[in-house]
Amino acid sequence: DPLFWPSENSFRRFTPESLAVIEAKISEKKKQQPEVNQKNKDQDAEKEKLSPQLDLKMCKKLPSLYGDIPVELIGEPLEDFDPYYSDHKTFMVVNKRRTIFRFSATPALCIFGPFNPIRKVAIKVLVHS
Repeated sequence: DPLFWPSENSFRRFTPESLAVIEAKISEKKKQQPEVNQKNKDQDAEKEKLSPQLDLKMCKKLPSLYGDIPVELIGEPLEDFDPYYSDHKTFMVVNKRRTIFRFSATPALCIFGPFNPIRKVAIKVLVHS
């Protein structure tokens, strides 16, 4: 069933457009936060919180159900598969051994954004097996 199993095309590069979508989700969530807090106070209901998937934790191997990662995307920043991170400024990198690494998309040292060539080289060195 395609709703429960990821598709072969689940590997997408992390681009400035991807970051813009995440930032839009974050701003939308912030706008809705006062309304949600008010509803929770009125109804005394606890909202179910989304948690990270255990099989997609950092430093674990990417499960085989996600398929083979294309060679050109090994060691490259990818959009995160985990729904928990859909509204977090993060991206993932998978190395040759299928190990998952997560990085923040906020500027490193307040200078190097996620698309800066120096930062890309540093990430390649960090994830190299």
